[in-house]
Amino acid sequence: MNVVALLGSPRPGKNSATIARHFVDAAAQRGAVVRTFELNRLNYRGCQGCYACKQTLDRCVLQDDLTEVLAAVQSADLVLLASPVYYGDVTAQLKGFIDRTFSYLVPDYPTNPQPSRLGPKKLVFVLTQGHPDEALFADIFPRYETFLKWMGFTECRLLRICGIGPARVDEVPEATLREAEALAREMAG
Repeated sequence: MNVVALLGSPRPGKNSATIARHFVDAAAQRGAVVRTFELNRLNYRGCQGCYACKQTLDRCVLQDDLTEVLAAVQSADLVLLASPVYYGDVTAQLKGFIDRTFSYLVPDYPTNPQPSRLGPKKLVFVLTQGHPDEALFADIFPRYETFLKWMGFTECRLLRICGIGPARVDEVPEATLREAEALAREMAG
């Protein structure tokens, strides 16, 4: 199994990245081949709305550091997207990637029963937030899940923890790390 992890936090090695690391380490122990990309270290632009991926190409026309990431996701069996919640959404780094995945959709994706150029894939969406109220920002995953399913992510799972971050306790609870490892054993096994 090929696993690609995309880390959307600008803070390397912190909460969402720590959860992602525990997931991919457990997946690797089960024999998965893992590639991890720290999006904040890459130089890329967001979707330009040029529609070249719908008119003349079957991929994004932009050639930058995200080109390799998009190709890696295309060949992955399971993708992990990890992000802290910044101002009520995923980080700009992860949102830039998500916008560029528009290139995975075929030109007639709204009506096509096979809207994606990708084959079926599994997805794990990791979200961490400083605010402890679980009702806040609970709309993030459902909002993106629709687009992710269009792209071919047939099994989407959310791993979310509230009340951790730089303004709160900046340490992922052991129970969350064990949950990430168990989810990896289930999905990558």
